[in-house]
Amino acid sequence: MSLFFTSTNYKYNLIIQTSISLILTLLFTLLNIPSFILNGLHTYIHPDDVTPSNPNSNIKAAIRRPGETHGELKPRKKAKERFEFDENKAQIFRLKLNHNHLQSRLYFDQLKGVFSFTIVACVSLLVHTIIPRSSNVSIGVITNGTLIPILLGFLGFVRVLVSVTRVSMDSSGSKSSEMQLSVLVSFVGSLIAFLLVNEVFPNWVVDFEFGSLDGYAKICVSIFMGVLAGVLYVPAAKTARAYWLATDQIRCNLSMIYCGWLGRMLVYVTYLLTLFASLLWISPFADLLVNKNVGVKKVGYTNRLVGDVGMSRSDFEVFRLYCLLATGVLQMLSLRANLQMFLNESVLSWYQRLHASKVPDLTYSRRKVFLHNHYLCLAGIQFFAPSALVLLFLGLSRIEDNVLDHFPALCNLLPGSALVKEMGVFMSWWVVFVSGVFVSTNLVLYRQGVLYVS
Repeated sequence: MSLFFTSTNYKYNLIIQTSISLILTLLFTLLNIPSFILNGLHTYIHPDDVTPSNPNSNIKAAIRRPGETHGELKPRKKAKERFEFDENKAQIFRLKLNHNHLQSRLYFDQLKGVFSFTIVACVSLLVHTIIPRSSNVSIGVITNGTLIPILLGFLGFVRVLVSVTRVSMDSSGSKSSEMQLSVLVSFVGSLIAFLLVNEVFPNWVVDFEFGSLDGYAKICVSIFMGVLAGVLYVPAAKTARAYWLATDQIRCNLSMIYCGWLGRMLVYVTYLLTLFASLLWISPFADLLVNKNVGVKKVGYTNRLVGDVGMSRSDFEVFRLYCLLATGVLQMLSLRANLQMFLNESVLSWYQRLHASKVPDLTYSRRKVFLHNHYLCLAGIQFFAPSALVLLFLGLSRIEDNVLDHFPALCNLLPGSALVKEMGVFMSWWVVFVSGVFVSTNLVLYRQGVLYVS
C-alpha cells in the first residue's frame, strides 16, 4: 500500500486521515454494521404458559419480567391433591435477532458506539503506520497527520474503559460476587503491578524495562494496571463460561447449545493464542525462542538449548508484536460466538431445571432466560472490551513521532508520554496476560467442580 504514497505526499496526511475517519463513521452509521454483525443470533423466550385458559382469546405468549404482577391477577390457592407437571409451561421458543430486536436491548447504543469508534480508531492507527511521515519537527503534528490517530486512539481507549466499567458495575447484569471479586482483584493487581514496575521482580522474570519512569509515573502506572485488572475480571469470567459451553466440556451433547465448528475453532485458537502471547514476555519462555548467537562465530558444538536455537532478537520483537495483534483480532472475531454461548447458557439452565425432578421449578430458568436476553448488549461490551484495549494500546505504541516536541509545556508530563510512547506495548501485554490468567483460573475451577454453569 505504500506504493500509493510517495515521500512528498506527507502534506496530505491530514486529509487522508480525516477522509478515512469520516467515511468509516458514515458507513457504520448508515449501514448499522454493529447490528449486522449480531444479526441472526439465536435468542430464547420462556413464557409462563403457551395455552391460555380461554382458547378464543388473542393473548399470545410473550416475554415479561419475572415476578411482574398485574392488578387483575388473584393469588393462586394451593391445591391439596398431588402435583402434576404441565408440559405447556416448560416450553421454550427460539427466534433470530434482527436490528429491531437489538434496538430494544439495554446498552445497545453504547455497544454500537464503542464498536464503531474502536474500529475507526484502529483503522486510523493502521493508516498512520503505513503512510510516510516527515521527520522534520517544523512540519507539525497537524500537517503530518499524527494528531488524528492519537486523539482517536486515546478517546477510543477512554470510551471502552468507561463503558466496560459502567456495565460491569450494573448490579442487574453481573453477579454481586463477581463485582466484589473485581474490587479485590483491583487492589491485588495494583500491588503486583507496583512490585513489577519498581523491578522488585528480577529482569529474568518479565522482559520489560521501567528505568525511564520516575516514582510518580510508576505509582500512576501501578494504579492504572490494577484498575484494568479489576475491570477485566468480569469479562474474563464470562469468557470462561462461554469457552466451557462452546467446547462442550460438560459433555451435554445438546444440539441447541452447539455453536458450530467455526465458532468452536475460533474459541480454541483464541484461548491458546492468548496464553502463548502472554508468555512471550516471560523471560524464561522468551529465551527458548531467541538465538543469542546470531551473528556470533561459534567454536565447536554446544549442548545447550536455551540461547542457541530460535530467531534473532530483532525478529523475535516483531514476532511477539504480531502475536499481540493476532490475539486482539481473534478476540474480536470470536465476539459473535461468545455472545451465542451467553444466550445458550440460559438454555442449559432451562434444560437442567427441566430434568432435575418430576415436578421442576422453572422460575429460576425463566428469569435467567429473560436476563440473558435482556442484557445481551451488556455482555457484548464486556466481550468486546479486551480485544479493543489490546488493539488500541498496540496501535498507540506504534506512533514513533515525538509529539511532545511540538508542545514544550507538556514535556514535563512524563506519565502521559510514557503511556503513549513506551508503555503501550506493556499495557497491551498486561490486558492479554490478565485475561489469560483469569480465564485459565476459572476453567480450572470449573474442571475441579468448584464452579459450575447453571
